[in-house]
Amino acid sequence: MYRFCHDPFLGDNCSNLIVFIMFHKTLSFWLCFSLYSIAFSQNSFLIKGSVINANTLQPIEGANIISKGLFAISSVTGEFTIKNVTEGTYTFTISHIGYNPKTLMIEVDPKMENLHISLSESTTTLKEIEVHGKTKKREAKELPITTVQVSKEFMDANRENSLMQTLKKIPGVSTINIGSGQSKPVIRGLGFNRVSVVQNGVKHEAQQWGNDHGLEIDQYGIENIHIIKGPASLLYGSDAIAGVVDIQSPKTPSVNSFNGEVNVLAESNNDLLGVSTGIESRKEKWFYRGRLTYRDYGDYKVPTDKIRYESYIFDLHRNHLRNTAGNEANAAFSIGYVGESFKSETFFSNVYAKNGFFANAHGLEVRTSTIDYDSGNRDIDLPFHKVNHFKIVNNTSFYKGEHTIQLDLGYQNNHREEHSEPVPHGYMPKPDNSKERVFDKNTFSLNAKDAFKFNEKHNLVFGINTEFQNNNIGGWGFLIPKYNRFTVGFFAYDHIEASEKVHLQGGLRYDFGVINTKAYYDWYPSTVNNSDGSTSNVYLQRAQNKTLNFNNISGSLGVSYIGDKTTYKLNIGKSFRMPLANELASDGVNYHMYRYERGNLNLNPEESYQLDIDVGYSTKNFSFGISPFVNFFENFIYLNPTPNYYETLQIYEYTQSKVFRVGGELRFGYALTENLRIDASAEYVYSRQRNGPKKNFTLPFSPPLSGLVSANYQLKKDLLWFKNIRLMADYRLTAKQEEIVPPEEKTESFQVLNLSFLSNLNLFNSEKQTDLRFKLNNVFDTKYFNHTSFYRLIDVPEAGRNISLSLTIPF
Repeated sequence: MYRFCHDPFLGDNCSNLIVFIMFHKTLSFWLCFSLYSIAFSQNSFLIKGSVINANTLQPIEGANIISKGLFAISSVTGEFTIKNVTEGTYTFTISHIGYNPKTLMIEVDPKMENLHISLSESTTTLKEIEVHGKTKKREAKELPITTVQVSKEFMDANRENSLMQTLKKIPGVSTINIGSGQSKPVIRGLGFNRVSVVQNGVKHEAQQWGNDHGLEIDQYGIENIHIIKGPASLLYGSDAIAGVVDIQSPKTPSVNSFNGEVNVLAESNNDLLGVSTGIESRKEKWFYRGRLTYRDYGDYKVPTDKIRYESYIFDLHRNHLRNTAGNEANAAFSIGYVGESFKSETFFSNVYAKNGFFANAHGLEVRTSTIDYDSGNRDIDLPFHKVNHFKIVNNTSFYKGEHTIQLDLGYQNNHREEHSEPVPHGYMPKPDNSKERVFDKNTFSLNAKDAFKFNEKHNLVFGINTEFQNNNIGGWGFLIPKYNRFTVGFFAYDHIEASEKVHLQGGLRYDFGVINTKAYYDWYPSTVNNSDGSTSNVYLQRAQNKTLNFNNISGSLGVSYIGDKTTYKLNIGKSFRMPLANELASDGVNYHMYRYERGNLNLNPEESYQLDIDVGYSTKNFSFGISPFVNFFENFIYLNPTPNYYETLQIYEYTQSKVFRVGGELRFGYALTENLRIDASAEYVYSRQRNGPKKNFTLPFSPPLSGLVSANYQLKKDLLWFKNIRLMADYRLTAKQEEIVPPEEKTESFQVLNLSFLSNLNLFNSEKQTDLRFKLNNVFDTKYFNHTSFYRLIDVPEAGRNISLSLTIPF
């Protein structure tokens, strides 16, 4: 040993030998460990996939993917990843509340592809961890009225230029379009003030009687919409005689959370560019939300270069519908608090829009105007309108024992200006400005209700709705007078759970209303002929001081039966609508319609009786539904053309008649494969006036028979950067409409094809993926006329081919 330690080759120090041996042992250990790690990594895999709804093909967030020792939860896009899985066969169970669980055998090997798992919705009653204790789908089934729940996923996948155009895929829901960015709701052929639009618990109040502008509501940030098809005066009061579009408050953010998104939109037809940014955050009890939206667009294009109206032919420059450009800027903010026994949130919003009117639609200005309407497609020239809608709403809920008390307070100011070229009309001299009409409307609202769980079978609700309106006018053109309007309604109903499958609901409502119109005299004198043959120059009176009172009783009674696969609903009800100021006291020229409109102070409230039936059948791969209705109006109010004229303009007068209506919707869906689903729907309304000057005619703006066939395909594989790819095709078939009210024109049948490509992208955040939507509307640039379009009255076809690209970027 001694000579070994002093070997010349090893050196004189024994410690060198020890270091040398330890180094080699350590090197051998790390080499073996590295080889083992490499071998292990070569047999370790990732399981990637996505979970979707088998019926809607929408992603499912929060699904559990579980196997022995392995676990994952799907993200908001439905995707999941499980790391470090060795090669072999595994049994996974995929589950989510409200869906039937699914068990899969998965082979993990180098050839494994991404998984695409579809879950079918459960037909059993599932309890959520919420105060209400039932899913929204279950609650909708228990209601005897015909309802549709519209989700944020539906909104995102079908978003169009306006809120109502986004919703028009729903059977029974259509729109009255005014250009490319504005539209009004129509439910089963009735619109304007017969459809109540509610946002955050308070009825949206603007100049909704007008047919030349749309809703002042920002469609971004909306998460859930409850649509009622049929009379709903019991809960919502007057103006809900045809149905309700209830834009419900967003769900409360999670504790200690912060979320946001940026929506970007571009369209080819009208060169639209838009951006909307929203955020929301919550600590423990306090939370807030905010959103900013801006959109700017030019004149939209139609598939024709000529328009014929009133024996005139108008040439269109490069197919642009001149002076239909516009822009809008919207802002919203809310702050809320969640306590142990109450919740409160206050919403602030402001919606501003400036839109041009198609010049040839407003008194045929282009014939004599010096404005060069074709100088640019983004100019907003005369005539145009601008509107600003400011709204404050507070929703407060108190929970005490078996009582839930809901209070909704609201204030709204709607300021609308209509500008047109100042030209003399009749005895009116040339005005010194372009401000033709100004409407300034203030609305104060209070809703209160107490939902009382009397026992396990009865859920009683008592409530009151009150509203006060003050409407002022300005400008040199008169159409409706100043007015004040006050309404109050008391209602009570009982929802009875006779059994788990049978539910009854019935209630009564009493309403009282007062409208007070203010006198108005022309600002210029007119020459009138006296009885003695002389003439005088007088300031004509267009409206008078008048106070009118209205009251009414309404109610409904219905039953629903929820089977394992089939749901039956039957509801009968009486609804009403109070006459509006324009129907009672208008007396002026509406140049947008090129006619003279005159009100009638002797009008009575509309009363409607309706029977609704809804039958729905649903299995894992198949769904079917039919929703017929029968409707009778005792005294329907409409604007009737007369043979009389005022300064070359035909006079239209408001009148009433008995009206019978019948119709309904048909819906069908079938999953041909796990990834392909076909949906189809049809809707039809038949109307007939039973007396009055237009006896045996239909109603104005009656939509024709229409059908929609949709195909929805989910690709199994991802493509390059695109994940969860969905392809959608919508084919709209609409019959000709020969049932008209003169001077309406008939419209021909048409078919329109729309295509969509939807996908997710990993742009900035792998956990929160970007949603991409590419849409091609009116693929074949079809020239067609929508019978419920405002511009159809002057022979303007619908918009031509349009390519849109939108991104939703979460953060």
